[in-house]
Amino acid sequence: MRVLQKLRVGLAAILLGCGLYVGSCGIGSVAPLGPLLDPARGIWSLARSARLPDDAVATIASLDSEVRVVYDRRAVPHIFASSVDDAVRALGYVVARDRLFQLEIQTRATAGRLAEWAGRNALRTDRFQRSLGLARSAEREFAALGAESTEMRLLRAYAEGVRAWTEQIRPEDLPFEYRFLGTQPLRWEPVYSLYLMKRMGYTLAYSTHDLTRRRLVDLIGSEATDALFPVNSPIQEPIQPNGLGQPRFDFEEPVGPGVPRMRELEDVTAAVFGSDGNPVGSVANRAVLCLPFCDAETALASNNWAVSPGRSADGHALLSGDPHLNLSLPSIWYEAHMVVPGELDVYGVTIPGSPGIVIGFNRDVAWSFTNTVADVLDYFREVVDDPVQPSRYWLDDEWRPLESSVEEFYGSDGELLAVDTLYFTHRGPLVREGSEFLSVRWTVLDESGATRALFEAARSGSVEEWLSAMSVYRSPAQNGIVADRAGNIAIMSIGAYPIRAGSGDGTEIRDGTRRANDWQGYWPLGSYPFALNPVQGFLASANQQPLDPRTSGRYLGVNWPSPWRALRINALLRADSQVTPDAMRRYHTDPGNAKADFFVPAFLRAADSMLAVRTDSQLGEAARLLGEWDRRYTKGDQRAVLFEAALSELERNTWDELQPRGGGRRVATPTQAVLAQLVSFPENEWWDNVGTFDVVETRDEILALSLRNALQNVRREFGPPQDGGWRWDRVQQANIYHLLGFAALSALDLPVQGGPGSLNPSSGRGTFGASWRMVVQLGPEVTAWATYPGGQSGNPASGWYDNRIPIWVAGELEEVLFPVSADRLKGNDAVGSFTLRPGGD
Repeated sequence: MRVLQKLRVGLAAILLGCGLYVGSCGIGSVAPLGPLLDPARGIWSLARSARLPDDAVATIASLDSEVRVVYDRRAVPHIFASSVDDAVRALGYVVARDRLFQLEIQTRATAGRLAEWAGRNALRTDRFQRSLGLARSAEREFAALGAESTEMRLLRAYAEGVRAWTEQIRPEDLPFEYRFLGTQPLRWEPVYSLYLMKRMGYTLAYSTHDLTRRRLVDLIGSEATDALFPVNSPIQEPIQPNGLGQPRFDFEEPVGPGVPRMRELEDVTAAVFGSDGNPVGSVANRAVLCLPFCDAETALASNNWAVSPGRSADGHALLSGDPHLNLSLPSIWYEAHMVVPGELDVYGVTIPGSPGIVIGFNRDVAWSFTNTVADVLDYFREVVDDPVQPSRYWLDDEWRPLESSVEEFYGSDGELLAVDTLYFTHRGPLVREGSEFLSVRWTVLDESGATRALFEAARSGSVEEWLSAMSVYRSPAQNGIVADRAGNIAIMSIGAYPIRAGSGDGTEIRDGTRRANDWQGYWPLGSYPFALNPVQGFLASANQQPLDPRTSGRYLGVNWPSPWRALRINALLRADSQVTPDAMRRYHTDPGNAKADFFVPAFLRAADSMLAVRTDSQLGEAARLLGEWDRRYTKGDQRAVLFEAALSELERNTWDELQPRGGGRRVATPTQAVLAQLVSFPENEWWDNVGTFDVVETRDEILALSLRNALQNVRREFGPPQDGGWRWDRVQQANIYHLLGFAALSALDLPVQGGPGSLNPSSGRGTFGASWRMVVQLGPEVTAWATYPGGQSGNPASGWYDNRIPIWVAGELEEVLFPVSADRLKGNDAVGSFTLRPGGD
């Protein structure tokens, strides 16, 4: 009943916020609340639909034979079918039953159709999403699939399962969100599963760093831009081990700001034209300003690692999966087990909309992924025949026709909100930056290969077979880690990596008037970052640069995230030659921090240097307080807040020249690894504050100033250090919001262990974090422990809606049940079941 209380509180807030008259009339695009109060079909009926089925029977017309589904004590459905197609149909059915609204909202987000729910408020977002061409590329990919291909079979089977649920749904089972919006579920089409992969590609692989680099060059010159946003990380702890057994610091003194090209910084917009023929406003401006540099070191900060039998306590391979994504209720993940005797026996998590398990294990192999952060998007400068209504672009000394698409946007009442025309070259969508037209070449708009690859990987019996299955995977690029019962461990950065014409560097905007400047193909599989059974006995990835530049000169990306998490997990694994599953669990929320280990001594040395020449009581106190810190982000810690404030001040004081002329937010912020590099050069030009004309500041002056100011800021915000306001669990929390943002249906202000740069890098608003934690031991029988922040059900009235959050907050895991047959789930291990039978219309 705890969740029902939340619903009552949430409904009361809605009523108070909207006024009592909303019970009988809608407010703009919001549905009337009267139906929500209907005791039979309104919000209160959610409690009746929240229960798991008890030996129920349902039908799916296209089933070949009967399917048994048993829910275990963690509400995980175990699907036992006679064919793969039937198992996938059942997966679509149970996901729709538990996560129907989630399926639709992510589909609408990709398609740019949120305004049909939210009205004009969502129009800007919809226009931008359509301008990316994600849905268009998914439709083209689907059309190219063979009618009898594995991918088509899986996509159709999944859609048949989803539709079977929606076509049989009772009014009282309709998710709360549909009732609130006053709408009905969308008919699920097979292509929508490809929409999901395009959406993940946008989340994990969309970047406009080429455009930002040009702005930086205009501001500080090309040499300084290359120094502050380098192709190679100055701290090397690569995914593919380089044999050093320790990190390497390739610190070179950064070049100071040069003479900029005095060009106004222009906003980038999608090349979208309204029904009047005039360009639409800055559709893509927010994305351009953000780039991969805005908070990129915290958001989507995933980890995975594997340990060889020789370094595990029990002599079995161990694997951990720890992907970090946006936190939401319901979770991005849905846990399931699919069994088809002799063909498939796979357990793990799927993303609602995917026709199979994405991360997980079978009876022989376990695997997980982190984001590669590779550069797989380029811009090409195009010449068009008309800047207002283009129809052709110039290529190889002749005009070529542009493809165009007329896009209509509708509101929540069916009214036409806007009509845009999108344009495409042979490379991809056309966008506009100021007076220039740029085409976008992006691997995410090509065939993904994910459906087939993940299906074959789920059936693999060894590391070798898993790697072979994943060889067809193309996007979004991922670091796939894998281990098997034979004791093998491996990691490979899988995906399509473009071979660029000329220098091969992907940091510049290219001339689009010549086809010779197009991508020349993709890396051969043998060139991918890869390691198998390394001498060190373990492997790890944490979004760091995959290849040591001294090992390979190939261009894979630029401005890599600082490798603090990679340094920490590698240090933990090097220090433990008898790793246990429980140690793997503890690593997920380990409070240690390599970033703090580097910067805290630098702050303290700078304070000592300044205090040696002048008395400064505030600086002295700040240094004393910071010196008391053990550099661990535990919940009860009371010094991490001072360090984070000091680092924030240091970035502000150091990178002020990266603001546009006339003020405003920085065009971009160098990574903390680059800042660490700068610390090694005390007289570097970047330390000088250009706002002071009579002095030239040095490193120690800026570090000491930042620490001193941080103490003032923290005191002002959180009070004196002795009053308890500095406790980390009061300063930084995780926040898991409902998909529509209802606070009463969200889990907010959750105290978690970890901070920016740690393996559990909670920061900012706390809306990104560990979305799934898994430890697998590959012994004679596979054993696994896991959890995620949420619950299996999307129904806020269900006991399975957010029941796992306390476990997740505590850093604990639950042992999962992995039965070989339905009759192994008995007694308290089984809390619900139903049978799916062929039949129906």
